[in-house]
Amino acid sequence: MNKIIRCDIFCNVIDNYGDIGVCWRLARQLANEYGVAVRLWVDDLGSLAKLCPEADAELESQLCRGVEVRHWAALFPEVEPAHLVIEAFACELPERYVAAMAAQKHKPVWINLEYLSAENWVEGCHKLPSPHPSLPLVKYFFFPGFTPQTGGLLLERDLFVRRDAFQNDASQQAFWQSIGMPTPAPETLKVSLFGYENTALQSLFDVWASGNQPVLCLVPEGRILPQVGKYFGDAAPCAGKDYSSGNLRVHVLPFVEQERYDELLWACDINFVRGEDSCVRAQWAGQPFVWHIYPQHDNVHMQKLRAFMELYCAGLPPDAAHALHGLWEAWNGGLGSGQAWNDFWAHRSILRQQARVWAQELSGNSLALNLLDFFRRIDKIRGFKI
Repeated sequence: MNKIIRCDIFCNVIDNYGDIGVCWRLARQLANEYGVAVRLWVDDLGSLAKLCPEADAELESQLCRGVEVRHWAALFPEVEPAHLVIEAFACELPERYVAAMAAQKHKPVWINLEYLSAENWVEGCHKLPSPHPSLPLVKYFFFPGFTPQTGGLLLERDLFVRRDAFQNDASQQAFWQSIGMPTPAPETLKVSLFGYENTALQSLFDVWASGNQPVLCLVPEGRILPQVGKYFGDAAPCAGKDYSSGNLRVHVLPFVEQERYDELLWACDINFVRGEDSCVRAQWAGQPFVWHIYPQHDNVHMQKLRAFMELYCAGLPPDAAHALHGLWEAWNGGLGSGQAWNDFWAHRSILRQQARVWAQELSGNSLALNLLDFFRRIDKIRGFKI
């Protein structure tokens, strides 16, 4: 009988919810779908509590949704390392823990889970080993991605079933009631807006306000909220507030936990998303989306954005691909996005079709399953079997 795999995931919270969002999702999937005993080490439990309301930011150790959550404090405790150790996004493991790994007769499989990228070089670096300079340990680089030559993406087994059941419910009344709103009229364009600070927001709101179609824009609390308030002359925008201009109505939502955020994406006709985790969830939603990629110095992020657009647009007609490029470039460049929006939305039918096909194509490459398969292969090569 095989032993239960023990896994430690280390997360250093840098950008509020991006890093912990991925780690929390991975931890839950490994624990609840694959029976792995997961310990999630987090240095900022307050950020986790936003994603998991029952988590207590004051506790050093607690069990949340099948995952043992531990506070990653400066003074790290003496613990036995797990069989599988995942260092998320190049965070540095505690020296005491690394020393304990090296002292194990059966060395853990040590993985550095990298950031998501569609760039070509990722395929060549995926699974590469990196021997420790002084200890008998090897770390492996594991890259999430969009091709079979990468580690894939996080996707729960039942997600598409739940998505389709939700989207095929014509009324979706329960969802709208849960956020304190009546079900929108059929002719209303429903938009979710989750992004970083962006000077392109004004022109986008202008074109929605002056357009012929009613637009309902749902904005979860986040970094773009002050600019939403500025557009409507409100210095203190917050959850629950409602704004209107012409045909545009904007409603501010409280911070949305992960499961509810999926429903928000499913309920909307188009989703503006940011970072890594929300971008992946928008792809699983099977709806047109606009990605606000995390800004980096020297515009390095634009290379990553264009690499993804090249993959995503491969199945689109040239005019639709050009329109998608136009809006994504404008939104990420902080440029006037009004005309770019009109060009983009004129191709909405083909963009919806492409979004659905793309999600289905990606669904066969599961990051969680790939991680476990890689762990078992390395473990077997070393002469052990769990």
